[in-house]
Amino acid sequence: MQALDTYIKNNEARFLEELMDLLRIPSVSADPKFKADVARCAEAVKQRMVEAGLEKVEVCPTAGHPIVYGERIVDPAKPTVLVYGHYDVQPADPLELWHSGPFEPVVKDGMIYARGSADDKGQFYMHVKAIETMMKNGGLPCNVKVMIEGEEEVGSDNLGVFVKANKERLKADVVLISDTAMIANDVPSINTGLRGLSYVEVEVTGPNRDLHSGVYGGAVSNPINALCEMIASLHDKDRRITIPGFYDAVKELSKAERDALAEAPFNEAEYKKDLDIKEVRGEKGYTT
Repeated sequence: MQALDTYIKNNEARFLEELMDLLRIPSVSADPKFKADVARCAEAVKQRMVEAGLEKVEVCPTAGHPIVYGERIVDPAKPTVLVYGHYDVQPADPLELWHSGPFEPVVKDGMIYARGSADDKGQFYMHVKAIETMMKNGGLPCNVKVMIEGEEEVGSDNLGVFVKANKERLKADVVLISDTAMIANDVPSINTGLRGLSYVEVEVTGPNRDLHSGVYGGAVSNPINALCEMIASLHDKDRRITIPGFYDAVKELSKAERDALAEAPFNEAEYKKDLDIKEVRGEKGYTT
């Protein structure tokens, strides 16, 4: 560990500047005008992976933005870890709310401010530098594969196609998602799951024209009220989801899992303070 710590300390300035270079590339996948920048970022990621000591590194074309892949097989008999991340970023609008340019990274009070610094260039770059650090100081303890895509922020439309076409190449014992959060800035964390989401567009219509509230109010249902009632009905008083069949495939947490969660150094008071909220909510019987 001492050798690793020393290497990191001696190369800290270089690590930071390399990350800054990545953050300067406006790899916005949702806007076609940034297509060339997205491709440029993929090439930059490839270069960093090569420098870290990964082999068979290539920019793999897809029907959309490319995927960057590399690997280091130290012993086929050893376990294999597949690291996933993404180099594309969300649009930076509204620009007037930024105190500094979204693609002009700055460090303030020990934190990097730039689009992509925390989602997800910072995270996957950390893993690439960890691989480099181990490669320079005794080698890797297991096989490592790295797959960094360029369409996560637009739904990863081509990731599934790539994975199915490269099943053998991507085979691994563990998949490490380099795109999650930490329980606190000073607490190294491994997330084992995230909440999902489902979004739909609902259109609620009412009478055939705009109505005068003084004449029709109270007698005719307001579509806004109807929509509010629909949304409110999605949860019961215990905040359980009321959609039929929603829980059919949901497994209950075991006692061991609950005990492990209880040991996590989570500070609810700090959590509420950080978000400026008075209470946390959730399904009855579960903590935050």
